[in-house]
Amino acid sequence: MNAAVALRSALRSLSANALRSVLTMLGIIVGVGAVITMVAVGQGATSRVQEQMKGLGSNVMLVVPGGVSQAGVRLGAQTRQRLTEEDAQAIALEIAEVQVAAPTSRASGQIVFGNSNWGTSIMGVTNEYLEAREWTLLSGRPFDAAELAGSAKVAWIGATVARELFGDQDPVDQTIRVRNIPMTVVGVLAVKGQNSMGQDQDDTVMVPLSTLRNRIWGGDASSRLKRVGSILVKVQDGKDMTQVEENIKDLLRQRFKVAPGGDDPFVVRNLTEILRAQEESSRVMTLLLAAVAGISLLIGGIGIMNIMLVSVTERTREIGLRMAVGARARDILAQFLIEAVTLSLIGGAIGVVLGAAATWGVGALSGWEVSLSAAAVALAVGFSVLVGVFFGFYPARRASKLQPIAALRYE
Repeated sequence: MNAAVALRSALRSLSANALRSVLTMLGIIVGVGAVITMVAVGQGATSRVQEQMKGLGSNVMLVVPGGVSQAGVRLGAQTRQRLTEEDAQAIALEIAEVQVAAPTSRASGQIVFGNSNWGTSIMGVTNEYLEAREWTLLSGRPFDAAELAGSAKVAWIGATVARELFGDQDPVDQTIRVRNIPMTVVGVLAVKGQNSMGQDQDDTVMVPLSTLRNRIWGGDASSRLKRVGSILVKVQDGKDMTQVEENIKDLLRQRFKVAPGGDDPFVVRNLTEILRAQEESSRVMTLLLAAVAGISLLIGGIGIMNIMLVSVTERTREIGLRMAVGARARDILAQFLIEAVTLSLIGGAIGVVLGAAATWGVGALSGWEVSLSAAAVALAVGFSVLVGVFFGFYPARRASKLQPIAALRYE
């Protein structure tokens, strides 16, 4: 018996008991659909974390001021404003593994252009900030040395601010008012998207750090000391982030003259490691969900084996008749094995359709990012075929081992 004849015989046998065949396939259908949906959701979560890592920049650490205690009350991080521009310069110069160290400070305010206005964050930065964040200018130019040193009235604006204030106009060389201070737009930042907290990174205006200190803050005591809100540190590729983190801590402890065992007046946050941990968690969760869904496939395989055993019992006389007219044991084995695999394939195909629909539904209704890949579909269908072969082999072998005379006498 060739494969085509065996396949036609299997389809006739399955269609003769259509309802039983459908019920047998339910486990496979549910299992394949669940595997596809769970893997798609997990891959979507992993992709989202990877996008956040790209948005943040690779190999990035953030140094922020530490906390202070007043009358025994600890006020938390960033309440002790002691970081300065000189600290950033020291990190960049004295730690060889550091690519750039970008000091930044932040404020907020209203931005006005013509009859339009928009409330946004105002950041004081240097050109190194773009390198640390792997951020580019869509149009315009970087700040020049004189502008950075001389508190120049220049600014970069994010894509969201550009859209809200200028619409389709070109913002470059236009004058905006930042907290009522006229500033010339010299650059428009490339689109960055949301960060890990869901905040719009493109909703920002960036000015030279000296401009924020002397013009927006008004040159107060903090400005005269060149205090900064944070230092963004980008580490060279291939360097040990943990070792660089320790080197930064040691350097700042020396600069702040921290006594042995004393509290650090700063906090170093390894942002890339945090996001990588989230990515690994997403991957582990994907594997766990896929494993749970795979149990449905195993249950479906057990159902196939049970039904095939029943089918062998019901068709014992048919098997004896086939053997009596010349069918060999391997022909009987192939016939029942093809029936089991056919059940799995049909169930797998239906499961793929339902899994794709479920994936689309999850993404549309919940707003989660999902990623349906051909690899996930191939994995689910391939596994369903293996289930059919594995659980169909025993009934098929049992049928092939029947003796023709005993089978013909079977009632």
